[in-house]
Amino acid sequence: MPLIKFIKPDFEFSDDRGSLTQLVHGGWNQVNYITSAAGALRGDHYHKENEEAFFVVSGEFELSLEDMRTHEKAKYTMHAGDFFIIYPHVMHSFLYTKETALISLYNKGVELPNGEKDILRP
Repeated sequence: MPLIKFIKPDFEFSDDRGSLTQLVHGGWNQVNYITSAAGALRGDHYHKENEEAFFVVSGEFELSLEDMRTHEKAKYTMHAGDFFIIYPHVMHSFLYTKETALISLYNKGVELPNGEKDILRP
């Protein structure tokens, strides 16, 4: 299974007034808006149960991935407009090369029904 899946918004519309991007219309239980300064390192964790999607609103970062079961690794440079899903058991780290704004979506949410948090560090 791949470490990451690039996806497209459900719907996009633009005219002379501006634009509308519908990222999703179902299937996600938690949505976050994240800002990060250039030079910041964030993430460096994985989730056992959650798929996490990210939409890059603005900025740029280096994304490092490692499957905690197989130790397969991958790196990507992400830019404004990129939209992708990171699968469970894939550690993800973000090194921000520019000031960046992201939207993150969890299919289950960080706080699981049993009260545990689904954020693990190696």
